[in-house]
Amino acid sequence: MKKLILSISLIAIVVTFMTGCNTISGIGKDVSSLGRGVASGAKAME
Repeated sequence: MKKLILSISLIAIVVTFMTGCNTISGIGKDVSSLGRGVASGAKAME
């Protein structure tokens, strides 16, 4: 029984970290595209 609980807990932790990595990657892409938008807006203002 202890092994089952330990296995389920370990799987839950791994899935949580994998999901977090994908989320952080998506945020990085959003921030990057935002930076490009600000840079192009600044060039248009010149």
